[in-house]
Amino acid sequence: MRRLTKKAGVLALAAVFFTPAVYGAGSHRADKSVGKKLSQSTSSAKQAQSNRRVRVINASLSVPGKRKSGFHRVAYAAALSGVPPMITAGDLAGLSLTRDPLDLNSNAALVLDHTTNEVLFEKNAEISLPIASITKLMTSLVVVEASQDLDEVLTVTEDDVDREKFSHSRLRVGSQLSRSNMLHIALMSSENRAAAALGRSYPGGISAFVAAMNAKAMELGMVGSRFSDSTGLSSSNVSSARDLAKLVMAAYQHPLIRQYSTDSRYAVDPGGRMLQYRNSNGLIENPDWEIGLQKTGYISEAGRCLVMQVHVSGRPVVMIFLDSKSKQSRLADAGRIRKWLENRGASAMSLRAASRS
Repeated sequence: MRRLTKKAGVLALAAVFFTPAVYGAGSHRADKSVGKKLSQSTSSAKQAQSNRRVRVINASLSVPGKRKSGFHRVAYAAALSGVPPMITAGDLAGLSLTRDPLDLNSNAALVLDHTTNEVLFEKNAEISLPIASITKLMTSLVVVEASQDLDEVLTVTEDDVDREKFSHSRLRVGSQLSRSNMLHIALMSSENRAAAALGRSYPGGISAFVAAMNAKAMELGMVGSRFSDSTGLSSSNVSSARDLAKLVMAAYQHPLIRQYSTDSRYAVDPGGRMLQYRNSNGLIENPDWEIGLQKTGYISEAGRCLVMQVHVSGRPVVMIFLDSKSKQSRLADAGRIRKWLENRGASAMSLRAASRS
């Protein structure tokens, strides 16, 4: 098998998700199996996993002053239990073999100083992966910057029903909420029909909205990103950890997005009865965390994702975690990074004190 350079590896993986109808067209035969894996039913996945497959990928991680990059031989075998494990796009690309000093659960991660843009930690940060409902952060940015009437009442229609993943929604067809409330629960609780209604009600409809999303991504320099809907339910919504850091910093400039994404609870009346929503990020109600902006995401292809702007020991930091395996593991990764930063800060203070003495 040919060895991919880092840049070629990024482009190859991105191509898989940029063209969901023709996965891996023109690439190595093994790459074609990625699209098949993502579309197979559970029963067919069991049969496919019984055959071992081997691929070679280029993955990297770095901390300040150090970068390790190398090619990894990846083999997938049938699960011993007879039940196929959840295989994400990152797993298919072999990213799960990348080891890092903090033993993170996420296949890709990035931590940077929000003030200086200094990269503090990264792991497979340039690889484009499905981002699930992190997509809604771009959705909110387009809505807010389009200066649409936030008091306009939007109605949930059949067009807003999820035909991709058949996900559950508490908003029934016919529900009515202001654009502001739709935006609020889409950001805070990842309400899919609310996000779908936001995209559909954009001037020109959902196609114009998606075009605006991609135009904004290009404006921000998110070269490894591509958006195909306003919800993130499609695995063709892809980005890299580096790109998402740019999105977080752009969204952070809008107080409304900061507020809506970090409210812990919110109630809306779509007609008939009040609905109580809670934040999808369990760290929001933890008083030990000072979170300025956040968004969670999950679909099977993307794994568990989390992006945040937080203050650690008074320092504003952007944290990106992609393709973790559980709700708790992505939060645990955030905790590891926070502890690591706190220890680094304490060590730096000790060195400065020693130099002055």
